[in-house]
Amino acid sequence: MRKITMVQYGCGKMSKYTMRYALEKGVKIVGAFDIDESKIGLDISSIIGCDEKLNVKIQDAKEFEDFLKTHDVDVAIITTTSIFAENYPIYEICARNGVNAISTCEEAFYAQNSSPKLAKKLDKIAKENGCTICGSGYQDVFWGNLISVIGGATHKIVKIKGKSSYNVEDYGISLAKVHGAGLTKEQFEKGIIEPEKMSEEELKKLINSGKFAPSFMWNVNGWLCSKLGLHITKQTQNSVPQIAEEEIHSTTLNMTIPKGYCTGLSAVVTTETKEGTTIVSECIGKVYGPNDFDCNDWTIEGEPSTRVVIERPSTAELTCASVINRIVEVLCAEPGYTTTDQMPENIYKAHNLDKYIEIVDCPDCDGECHCHD
Repeated sequence: MRKITMVQYGCGKMSKYTMRYALEKGVKIVGAFDIDESKIGLDISSIIGCDEKLNVKIQDAKEFEDFLKTHDVDVAIITTTSIFAENYPIYEICARNGVNAISTCEEAFYAQNSSPKLAKKLDKIAKENGCTICGSGYQDVFWGNLISVIGGATHKIVKIKGKSSYNVEDYGISLAKVHGAGLTKEQFEKGIIEPEKMSEEELKKLINSGKFAPSFMWNVNGWLCSKLGLHITKQTQNSVPQIAEEEIHSTTLNMTIPKGYCTGLSAVVTTETKEGTTIVSECIGKVYGPNDFDCNDWTIEGEPSTRVVIERPSTAELTCASVINRIVEVLCAEPGYTTTDQMPENIYKAHNLDKYIEIVDCPDCDGECHCHD
């Protein structure tokens, strides 16, 4: 048995945690990649914040595929942007080279209902090369499995209501821009609200074109329906800007957001199903003021009704821990673009991750595979 080998793609704020958590769970980091020229050549210890050099230098993202072709890599951890199409070239490189991958991209959590053509294409390539690509993170546990597990103690679900807030400052510039932080009200209206006003038929065409920009809960609702065996009949999205009551500085955007400008958004996704269960979920992502804090609040209405509220969750750290714990299930999952609704619940791994799987040379698979004992 040997250590699980990993590459980190994207060496921004989230990688500080994913790389440290992976190392502390016995994973061997063999490569790291970024597009930021100021980071290329740095030892990953400078990102993690440890004094001792780890002898893994950040390389130019252009070298990513050549590296995968010449090194034994079990899994790639991808912490870049929130849009599936933007990340797709990275996913395809992993899939072509038979490398499993987990992305923190929120849309990758369940892209089947927002970018179905790309999801199907990725699934085919990953299956052909015997690897698994998926999205995970905070939503995997706190918007997904937490709700489905509570559903397991419910006789009848009439409605699921969810609300989650987070500080876009914690995740990097790509996420902040997706939430409209720093925009004027007019820019927000044109770039984010107008596309949501289209007819149901127009929306279907936009989704099939691969140009739809979903809020985070759009894909969460799709995931929940798949996990709970519900069939979607209609889904809508409504975004509302969060407005600065006074000027507020954003270190991520490197700007002071003026009073009256947008600090982010609240997006509400409503999903109706054939079975009669309705899901209404809201995510609030914005640049926080001094009195704001993260919160996760979900209610299952039915027989019986249950509410769970988690105040001040460490959302960024929970995201990264969820991803690293998911390595085990991903290495053992069916090949393809296999979303986590098709995997066991994400649980705490008390030991080094290689203890949960056996990494062997398997003659039946014509090379290395990952098999349960």
